[in-house]
Amino acid sequence: MRLRRKPWIDTAILDYAAFVTPLGGDWTGSAGHWAEQFGRSAPLHVEIGVGKGDFLTELAARHPEVNYVGLEAQQGVLYFAARKAAERGLTNVRLLVFDAARLTELFAPHEVDRIYLNFSDPWPKARHAKRRLTSEVFLARYRTVLREGGEIRFKTDNTGLFAYSLETMEREGWRLTDVTHDLHALGEADNIMTEYERKFSARGAKIGRLVAHRPAGDV
Repeated sequence: MRLRRKPWIDTAILDYAAFVTPLGGDWTGSAGHWAEQFGRSAPLHVEIGVGKGDFLTELAARHPEVNYVGLEAQQGVLYFAARKAAERGLTNVRLLVFDAARLTELFAPHEVDRIYLNFSDPWPKARHAKRRLTSEVFLARYRTVLREGGEIRFKTDNTGLFAYSLETMEREGWRLTDVTHDLHALGEADNIMTEYERKFSARGAKIGRLVAHRPAGDV
């Protein structure tokens, strides 16, 4: 869902220019140089579709030893994630207004350790299948940027998207673990909920979760 544009955010987001690349900002040259961006070498984890940042900022606070990059297509949403990261004083977070279809321009081959996909747009119509973030098109991009042994962690409330993702990932050679159709029934204490996850689970929706391990070998 696209939110109504708030023009004031275009200026307000510049308050966080130290760690945010806003719409129209220069992200070129980042590929292969993320350790320099953070000023240290550390595992690199990426969330595609940050939303208002509840998940990423909590994750970064719990794991200061990891470098996190959050991508979001809507600047009006990313502003709130940036504000949360700043309020928590997180130095291990970088945020970009960015189209994930260009992922291989942002990261060098095998530069990323883990990718998070949380409650992605299901694109339910068959003609839009290639836009799904778990389509074979996107899986090929992830395989390029993930290191050997890297992984995708995926959560959704949409049963159709979850079934599609399981089938597509297996067909493309990804090894699946930690698969569940009802995540909250497991009672995992370390599960960090997104804004959507709280909303959907409050309505009684079951949350699907899986971990997909990158196929061995180069692409």
